[in-house]
Amino acid sequence: MNHKSINAAIVVMTIAATFSTGLTPAVAQVAVYDPANYIQNVLSATRALQQINNQIKALQNEAVMLQNMAKHLKKLDISELAGLNADIAAISDLMKTAKGIAFSLSETEQALKSQFPGTYGGNIKISTLLGSAQTRWSSAMSAYQQTLLVQARVNEALQSDADTLNTLVRASEASGGDLEAQQATNQLLALTAKQQMQIQTLLTAQYRADAIDQARAAEAEAVSKAMTTKFLGTGKAYTPQ
Repeated sequence: MNHKSINAAIVVMTIAATFSTGLTPAVAQVAVYDPANYIQNVLSATRALQQINNQIKALQNEAVMLQNMAKHLKKLDISELAGLNADIAAISDLMKTAKGIAFSLSETEQALKSQFPGTYGGNIKISTLLGSAQTRWSSAMSAYQQTLLVQARVNEALQSDADTLNTLVRASEASGGDLEAQQATNQLLALTAKQQMQIQTLLTAQYRADAIDQARAAEAEAVSKAMTTKFLGTGKAYTPQ
């Protein structure tokens, strides 16, 4: 083998070694693109993202629901019931101070029997008649005085009722939830009921005073007849023996 043949053999061997050792790893490192696998991965990622979005929306909806529940369950910050009850109690106390003839059934029956008997015997004393008339007059005056006191108390309550009404209306208009609005409405109804009770109480006191005065006038007629009868006696002329 001559020198040229040896050099040619070396070149061939070198090229062969290069392809056998150098090129093979390079080819093995090239990534293979699989369209079907790529599409499947994209779909899986999309589904996962959609599930995450759904969970986020569910949490947001739950948060809104809790906020609405908190808003609708929020209690009203004001309460006027204590003031309404105080006014009712004050008027009730005035009614309990009735003098002469009270408002209870048993006491009324007893007072009517003692102060308004309706009939008198012939031996009744003038002092007794005058004392009974004074008692009846005192009962009538006490009844009218009580009526005036109740009227004054109701009149004083009117201003506070107006302020309470304005407060409750503003609270009702500014309420953000159902519970607040319902509580404001309940207090407005309580105010209405309280005013009706005041009117009924005032009418009761007025009718009582009128009834006592009318009974006093009727009893005065009975007393006049009794006094006239006592003065005239039997009505027969005196015949000397």
